[in-house]
Amino acid sequence: MNILQIHNLKPQFPCTFRTVPHHSLSGSLNFSLRKSTRLSSSSFLLSLVTPIRPTFKIFTVSRIEAPFFENNKEDEEEDEERNSATNLTEFEDLAPDGVVYRNTLRLVECSMFAAVTGLVYFLSNSLSIENYFGCFFSLPIVISSLRWGVAGGRKTMVATAMLLFVLSGPVKALTYLLTHGLVGFTMGSLWRMGANWGLSIFLCTIARATGAVGYVLTSSFLIRENILALITINIHASLTFIFAAAGINTVPSMNFIYSLFGILVVLNSGFFVFLLHLLYSVFLTRLGMKDSLRLPRWLEKAL
Repeated sequence: MNILQIHNLKPQFPCTFRTVPHHSLSGSLNFSLRKSTRLSSSSFLLSLVTPIRPTFKIFTVSRIEAPFFENNKEDEEEDEERNSATNLTEFEDLAPDGVVYRNTLRLVECSMFAAVTGLVYFLSNSLSIENYFGCFFSLPIVISSLRWGVAGGRKTMVATAMLLFVLSGPVKALTYLLTHGLVGFTMGSLWRMGANWGLSIFLCTIARATGAVGYVLTSSFLIRENILALITINIHASLTFIFAAAGINTVPSMNFIYSLFGILVVLNSGFFVFLLHLLYSVFLTRLGMKDSLRLPRWLEKAL
């Protein structure tokens, strides 16, 4: 065989593959063995004749990464920035104009007002000196309403009632709500909304009268005695005696007695509420809350 022919010989490899049937497996095996021996001899001669060419491998240069301590420094800087941002938000919330600060201050003030009112009411009932401090039991609700809105006054009233419910029971808590809580909440809400004194005194009088009647009915239910009937009977007997002493031979009817009783309750409540308006206006003006009040002209001149 010529060496040049061997040198020019190029091995050919099949590109397509076909599945061989089972019955021709033995014949194809012999043929493939012969062909492989021929190819191996020719490839060996080619390796002897062809010159060896140097091969060069191309290596890719990897990207230089930052050292580990630099990554830690970057992470620490990011953490410091985040901590500083959170601290700024916390300081903003705790500022005097922040939302969290104002909500916390409202909660603390309402709780303190409720605690003081409940304790004073409990001690005054225990020592039987309620008549001397009765005009001040509605003041904390009014102050809370003026400072923190209607919701603040309502929370103070409810918190005081719950405290009295725990200390003295449901009767004292209900008595406080009917006689002082409703009046204080109505007055504080109207003053917060900027109502004039006429409307405020009228609505507070209705609230006071309603609370007084409710207190009488509650006491009647608890002692199993109709106190309202006893009051009207005593008024009827007193008027009959006065008319007989004056030489008037008339007996007042029960409808007249009921009307007279209602008028007396409204008058009593009206005078009491008017005195509360005067007292609370002077007291709040001395506390520096005059801008939150809408006082009549004659009272502003007097103050």
